[in-house]
Amino acid sequence: MLARALDSRRLRRLALKAAAAVAMLYIVLPLGFVTWLSFYAQEIPSYPPRGYTLDWYVAIMGNERFIRGLLLSAQLGLISTAIGLAVAVPAAVAIAHFRFRGRETINNLLLLPLMVPGVVLGTAIYVFHVETEINTGLPILGSLGGLVWGHVLVTIPWIVRLVTASLAGFDRTLEEAAQNLGATPWTTFRRVTLPSILPGVVAGALFGFVSSFGNLEMTLFLVGPGRTTLPIAILQYLQWKVDPTIAAISVVQIVLVAVAMLVTDRFVKLSRAV
Repeated sequence: MLARALDSRRLRRLALKAAAAVAMLYIVLPLGFVTWLSFYAQEIPSYPPRGYTLDWYVAIMGNERFIRGLLLSAQLGLISTAIGLAVAVPAAVAIAHFRFRGRETINNLLLLPLMVPGVVLGTAIYVFHVETEINTGLPILGSLGGLVWGHVLVTIPWIVRLVTASLAGFDRTLEEAAQNLGATPWTTFRRVTLPSILPGVVAGALFGFVSSFGNLEMTLFLVGPGRTTLPIAILQYLQWKVDPTIAAISVVQIVLVAVAMLVTDRFVKLSRAV
């Protein structure tokens, strides 16, 4: 009977490992195909490849729309993530530490942009910009400020969710001990709370930046004339040409995000928060 129980446990363990392997393969396989395609020598992708080249990566540097789109996407991601941190971290601390009327409602509202489709969110923000400009005369429609405001809405849910998760395992007696020793609330947060939840803050900032950097659906409604983010530049390129340049720029994005996560994890262990 004991042997049967051990065999059943071993079978469940093997089934779990097989399911994890299938899930990992499902995630990694498309990335592998995109990377392989980016080295194809022929302009029109076909199998088998006629050879391999790095020309498509060189072509990225010569494409002004890609460069401008990359710079604007990075600018939007950094600004919106910084504003999102300023809003979401205090909100997450208040939600996790205090009990007040409307707490769950506020938490749901902060997480709502994750649940709303990007097209719906972009349409709603666009209509809001139109109505605001009509009633106030402020040049919001198509402006950089309006675009940043929309991207801030995308970054806030990630930061709130991950910081709240970090605070769930935080021992509040450390704060009480610091305050009993004479520390002010701000000093307590800066010297005790923040170092403990730093992995969640950094992870939220990274996920928020990535979601802003790669946002397409909402940005299509908010971007103005003369401004093109990298996802929009890729979409416009695909309307006229289909060649491995798109695969190459996709690989560049993947590598940039991966390097940022690895470097960050070297100093702040993201595994503690995600």
